[in-house]
Amino acid sequence: MPDRDAETENAATTVAAGEPASAASRRPTVPAARRYPGAARAPGAWPRWAQRLVIAVPAVTAFAVGGYQIGRPSLWRDEAYTKDAIDRSFGRIFTLMGHQDAVHGAYYLLMHAVAAAIGTSATALRFPSLCAMAMAAAFTAATGRRAAALAAGAGERASVPALTGLASGLVFATAPYVTYYAQTARSYAIVTMFAAIASYLLLRAYPDGRWRWWAPYGAAVALTGLFNAFGLLILAAHGTTLLLTSPRGLAGTGRRAGRIPLRWLAAGAAAVIVLGPLLRAIYAERKQTAWLLKPDVQTVDALIGHFAGSRLLILPVAVLALCGIAAACLADRWRPLNPAAIALPWLVVPAVILLAASYLRPVYNQRYVEFCLPALAILVGAGLVGLVRLGWYLKTSRPPRAWLPGAAAAVAVIAVAVMLVAPQRAIRQPSARPDNLRLASAIVAANERPGDVVFYIPVNMRVLGTGYPAPFGGLRDIARALSPIASGTLTGTEVSNPAVLKSRFTDVNRVWVVTGNANGTFPVPSTSVDKEKLALLTGMHVVHRWRAGDVMLTLYGR
Repeated sequence: MPDRDAETENAATTVAAGEPASAASRRPTVPAARRYPGAARAPGAWPRWAQRLVIAVPAVTAFAVGGYQIGRPSLWRDEAYTKDAIDRSFGRIFTLMGHQDAVHGAYYLLMHAVAAAIGTSATALRFPSLCAMAMAAAFTAATGRRAAALAAGAGERASVPALTGLASGLVFATAPYVTYYAQTARSYAIVTMFAAIASYLLLRAYPDGRWRWWAPYGAAVALTGLFNAFGLLILAAHGTTLLLTSPRGLAGTGRRAGRIPLRWLAAGAAAVIVLGPLLRAIYAERKQTAWLLKPDVQTVDALIGHFAGSRLLILPVAVLALCGIAAACLADRWRPLNPAAIALPWLVVPAVILLAASYLRPVYNQRYVEFCLPALAILVGAGLVGLVRLGWYLKTSRPPRAWLPGAAAAVAVIAVAVMLVAPQRAIRQPSARPDNLRLASAIVAANERPGDVVFYIPVNMRVLGTGYPAPFGGLRDIARALSPIASGTLTGTEVSNPAVLKSRFTDVNRVWVVTGNANGTFPVPSTSVDKEKLALLTGMHVVHRWRAGDVMLTLYGR
């Protein structure tokens, strides 16, 4: 958990105007309570037990919201990949990583251990993601509180940092797509957790300047990249934060290259170097992202709606985020560090880099920047508290109008809470996932007969039968050459010679064709074996066709 001390006990000291940096570096280290006015608990500051609630309440809320009906939605194909991979031994997972999915290798190894302890039901597979999102909510609150404390000026109310942290954490905990990824058996929630931890540690290390904070910061960045290589883009976001802020006013004594601490460069470089072998393996498997497309206007529009939680929430979330930025620029005067200075680059920079790079070679998917969701929560939380701070200001300057900003903040909270109900409910519906593998399995179980053959078109559609595999195990997969385990791949391999497939097509009266196109159309075969599959269906008729999300099951008979 984050440091137990109140964040108001950790604000940075200000270097006197005109004082040489070398002189500041020779100052003796003094207790935080003597370095700056906000160190000792000011009147109105929350007691330590209440400061702990700033962290605990968002974490518990995220766990409760994300845990509600966590097992209700069916596993979908990405989660089926997880289930299939972690059923293997550690050695076979490493073998798999040498052929496919090295980017998720660390997650598979972790989940293999988890599955051994609690099983592979939908609830069990998603439980680590739920715990990770609860931790991410705690560190989102801690980061918002810490940033607000560092920005607090003389005369600022001592409750502002705690309120900012609490609001940030609760906004994150109740965001619809935080719930979505908390209920998804993939690595994205864990990446978000480590990104939030790294951002919090940056706010500890940058003012302090000592390795006691930079070393764990580097470890957190490395873990972010370990669970998804695109998580290393958090370094670009943090570098932007350091460039946009000034070392003036910070107590750190470390050496700097301009505004960039050399120890930050060392910590970031160490994280990348440690991950070097993994990054090389991921690059060698870059063909796995060949399905991605170049972004367009609709891509950006979908990202905005994704982060807001729904199209209805875009406007209120955007307004509150802009209020958070305005509070940083006006009330905080963009001091060395503040909520917007840490959150705005975190929100924008990784997405911009991936979108821009995708015009050369598509690498963007909104899942890859999901670790930026805490940044939006911090901006929205800072915006809500900014409205409250405006009310405090009006109370002293223009008392008759003091209630307006507070009322606006209350209305915003109530309105957003009401608008969250429908997206939160939708997240738990079968339609929230691309595939309904549970329904597909039930359809096969209810209609299969002994001797039925199955064709997967293309071969990677075999994953659609691994989420709930029992019924599919009764179908004859005559196109298979090697199983997933024998081939060290996720889906296994198929025969390469159409004549071999034709020779196996004997005594066949019924064939299941399993496909999974998002547009709901039958796939166009691209390999000679897939073309032979369709040729073998000549003379057969469609008995029935079912849809289970993007999954299409077509039963052919004679």
